[in-house]
Amino acid sequence: MRILLTGGAGFIGSTVVRHLIEHTEHQVLNLDKLTYAGNLESLASVAEHPRYRFVQADIGDRARVDALLAEFQPEAIMHLAAESHVDRSIDGPAAFIQTNIVGTYSLLEATRAYWSTLPAERQAAFRFHHVSTDEVYGDLHDDHSLFSETTAYAPSSPYSASKAASDHLVRAWQRTYGLPVLVSNCSNNYGPYHFPEKLIPLVILNALDGKPLPVYGNGLQVRDWLYVADHARALLCVLENGEVGETYNIGGHNEQSNLHVVQSICALLDELAPRSSGPYAELITFVTDRPGHDRRYAIDASKIARSLGWTPEETFASGLRKTVRWYLDNLDWCRRVQDGRYQRERLGMLKEHTR
Repeated sequence: MRILLTGGAGFIGSTVVRHLIEHTEHQVLNLDKLTYAGNLESLASVAEHPRYRFVQADIGDRARVDALLAEFQPEAIMHLAAESHVDRSIDGPAAFIQTNIVGTYSLLEATRAYWSTLPAERQAAFRFHHVSTDEVYGDLHDDHSLFSETTAYAPSSPYSASKAASDHLVRAWQRTYGLPVLVSNCSNNYGPYHFPEKLIPLVILNALDGKPLPVYGNGLQVRDWLYVADHARALLCVLENGEVGETYNIGGHNEQSNLHVVQSICALLDELAPRSSGPYAELITFVTDRPGHDRRYAIDASKIARSLGWTPEETFASGLRKTVRWYLDNLDWCRRVQDGRYQRERLGMLKEHTR
């Protein structure tokens, strides 16, 4: 297939791009605005591949998207472009509304206009895969229930509310206009190339620098952790085999409290990169909880296992060990992100990706 993928320079998007180029014969056009979270260094291994192309563009730029669709003639769109950091959404929600809601609307309209010109056979085969989050479901108030595909939406943050709105738009375009869509909602991702402001890389890098390891509130908030490479496999499975109009929850079957995640990272670092001044857990620092912090997320991923045959390959223990080892082996990548060099060096990377 020819796949147009939005947000392919981000954490999940770049993992999907690498998976598509390294493990399939699909052609990939990566469209990314390159906000702070977009890093072309995450795609260095595929930058020169003949089946891969990068274009810096905003999904809200209708004229540019129309032109790219007409030129590339995709058989599928994988929509991953989004503002995605909860804390940033609390401090500045406008960007989340603009990208996640208005941007998705603009992309849907461009896609609908393109799709409507295709011959009937290509229209039937076309897919628009919208990638979303389990945070749209809100909070689980007990220790046993799970999010299913029919769980009512109850988002708590500007981020999750904007993603919930985008989910509704995608489904409405299928019901109203017949656009062949797929929706997937995933749990917390982790793994290589994760932006250092997120919990797991932040803890790893702070620990190595001897800085405090911040834990919100009492640290007992529970999340289901999904290794990002498992997610990439799941997304391709949904795209290739999912039923039009259906939603698929993708989870790692790895519920862990935030405090346990931090403690597990400390234990791995004690083993792999011990420090002379004592165990890393001494750096754990409890900080004021963030507003609207959901207590527990947990995914019921039985539908995708039953209907599409996907299950995660990594346990939390195996995935976290791989993740910590990757960060230890790739500290140069981390430091370039932390000090902003990855943005200053972007022009050279752009030339490499677009030549």
